[in-house]
Amino acid sequence: MTDLALRRPVGSGTGTVSGPRRRLIGLVVALAVLLGLLVASMMIGSTAIAPTVVWDALFHPSNDIDQFAIRDFRLPRTIVGLVVGTALGVSGALIQALTRNPLADAGILGLNAGASFAVTVAVGLLGVRDIQGYMWFAFAGALIVTLMVLVLGSNRRGQSPVMMVLAGLCVGSVLSGAGSALELTNPDAFDAMRSWNAGSIVSRPLDMLWPTLPFFAIALLLAFAVSGPLNAMALGDELAVAQGVRLVRTRILAIIALTLLAGGATAIAGPISFVGLMVPHVARWIVGPDQRWIFAYSALLAPILLLASDILGRVVMRPGEIPVGIVTSFVGAPVLIALVRQKKASGL
Repeated sequence: MTDLALRRPVGSGTGTVSGPRRRLIGLVVALAVLLGLLVASMMIGSTAIAPTVVWDALFHPSNDIDQFAIRDFRLPRTIVGLVVGTALGVSGALIQALTRNPLADAGILGLNAGASFAVTVAVGLLGVRDIQGYMWFAFAGALIVTLMVLVLGSNRRGQSPVMMVLAGLCVGSVLSGAGSALELTNPDAFDAMRSWNAGSIVSRPLDMLWPTLPFFAIALLLAFAVSGPLNAMALGDELAVAQGVRLVRTRILAIIALTLLAGGATAIAGPISFVGLMVPHVARWIVGPDQRWIFAYSALLAPILLLASDILGRVVMRPGEIPVGIVTSFVGAPVLIALVRQKKASGL
């Protein structure tokens, strides 16, 4: 049932796949929407700033206080949202294709919890305070949980999507509880991590982002490199081998890519759920089962969702704001319930 869901657009009764021209037009439209949200993210906040001021701040800088707010706060926040959103979207599409499970994402399978717990250990027990130090713990935590879920979710007939979801939820719950207990032992050390734990892109300077960019770039290259073999693997391992796909190599490269993407995104913004679950489904509805197109659309649609959620979080409680991780959870929980109730979406 889950294999069928990955071979056809979810929600499509006929399985009709849009043509290349329509897909390209869709990418252009998504890119235009993303560019508009990038501008809106720099305009909207506790105070609204005119587009002309944004333009001057970027290309004609001065000591104007609004320009200062844009360059030092809103621009870094917007860029972080763009990068983190792309990482979450592609990692979600990658893990769904790898596990052949349309209910998989880094949050449900526990990768976010593994990365978060590893960062909590680094900060609370080892005194690590900068991202250059604790991002390695985030990568390690995501990798270990990925391998655990793959092992626990397997049986004699291979990987079971239902068992992987259950294993991910169990492992994630245990690590979340352990992380919370660790925080209670030293609340002062974790006071600065409260917004991080909620999933936020506020006050993330670009100096925090630069160390992770090479890893994101490598991961994206690996993800798109394995997108073709993953198309063949969706038809079954035997057919994939007959088409010349090297299964072990493809799985290893995919695991490396999703570990770097999920671990890096969590190190920067904290655990942000549901983005990697929702976006690949939307991409699949638009373009069909081709993973190459799904990855491309996910790379654009995920930052659109993240930036839109971040803007919404600034508006609904102005002059305060809601962390973007909480907003995406409000949006994502009903979507998850709807997906679970659809037989075409899962075997649950």
